[in-house]
Amino acid sequence: MKPEHQKYALAEVPRYTSYPTAVQFHDGVGEDDYRLWLSQIAKDEPLSLYLHIPFCQKMCWYCGCHTSVAHTYDRVGTYTQDLLAEIDLLAAAIPGHHGGLAHVHFGGGSPTMLNDADFAAITAKIMAVFGARPVMELAVEIDPRTMSAQKAQALADAGVTRASLGVQDFNRHVQEKINRIQPFELVENTVGWLRDAGVHAINFDLIYGLPGQSVQDVKHSTELAVSLRPDRLAVFGYAHVPWFKKHQEMIKTDDLPGMEERFAEAHMVGQVLQGAGYIAVGFDHYAHPDDSMAKAAEAGTLRRNFQGYTTDTADTMLGLGASSIGALGPGYVQNAPSLDIWRNAIHDGTLPITRGVALNGEDAMRRAAIMTLMSAMALDLGGHAIGFDAPENALDDALEKLLPLADDGLVEITGRKVKVTPEGRIFIRNVAACFDTHWQMSTGRHSRAV
Repeated sequence: MKPEHQKYALAEVPRYTSYPTAVQFHDGVGEDDYRLWLSQIAKDEPLSLYLHIPFCQKMCWYCGCHTSVAHTYDRVGTYTQDLLAEIDLLAAAIPGHHGGLAHVHFGGGSPTMLNDADFAAITAKIMAVFGARPVMELAVEIDPRTMSAQKAQALADAGVTRASLGVQDFNRHVQEKINRIQPFELVENTVGWLRDAGVHAINFDLIYGLPGQSVQDVKHSTELAVSLRPDRLAVFGYAHVPWFKKHQEMIKTDDLPGMEERFAEAHMVGQVLQGAGYIAVGFDHYAHPDDSMAKAAEAGTLRRNFQGYTTDTADTMLGLGASSIGALGPGYVQNAPSLDIWRNAIHDGTLPITRGVALNGEDAMRRAAIMTLMSAMALDLGGHAIGFDAPENALDDALEKLLPLADDGLVEITGRKVKVTPEGRIFIRNVAACFDTHWQMSTGRHSRAV
């Protein structure tokens, strides 16, 4: 890493899966606001759903998600019944909607903690009340340790078209330090079961910056991942926030790679994947040239939401389940993270919203600027502002903040046009932060840029 780039790698900046980011969410936005925003959805508008399943078989020490260990299935089964009731509540809040679902994503936690009957009941319910678009993607995040050939077939029978496997790292000594023992053969079998069942779109998640991990370890893991021919790979840097996630205290700070090592690990993943023919998408995704994400990046239709980069074309994403977040034109809403508060609201017949943020006109303009820049790696600031009925110079404050990044070779500026350089791609979060009027540097609120 060049010395002048170190400050960017060390900066704690948002991932910009939303704007304003979740740090700006507050309890001044609640159910009444959400119901108003839902009433404004056009009847024929396509929708996207995110369903959160907050349970795991075992706690991985690196995890930053809203989840807990379910020692018996009773908790999961009860959650399923409450989730079905929430689906009915949400559908009733947008009566007469007939636009159908363009994209459905089960996240967690580990959605494969659901038994086959409960998963099928949830998918049948959302299809019955929302309907599907002629082409709909139904994606599910998978913990390979919960999988079998039977479960793969059940997922396919329920309509799953894409599976995202939490691989993280294939090296045994790293797996021991993160409490996730998951041999390569288990992932290989899971991929085979899914493809045999008819689920051919396969994603992998990889993580660098893990305890005890070296550049050679990352190279080994990435090469093994490539051997299974996934369609997409998401590559994340581990965020060590033990003050926020107590179980991360099990990871020793001394075991974590330093900044230069993390940067070298991230570079190694990209080198292996691009050498194998994968296309770099955004700053942390890679896709096979035949995959729809690579094609969307080429066509300029790539999007970004709470799942990261996506081909989801819906402008409205509705969240279901504890802690889930919905993204609508007027703003964002979040369900109660507490299972008890979430459940009690549903039993009372109310949508379980506890916080969110409403967008003003400038927020909407900056949200679109950030998402376009992070997806296309280029933006005409003047033309963008005019498109939002703002003065051509409305984003000149961002342009001024970008000047030092241009001096350091991360962006190129021509008039009001900004283009991210190949060197700057990995620092795109730093670039996006120049447009953020809410963000302030503060320790521990966001992960490091690299």
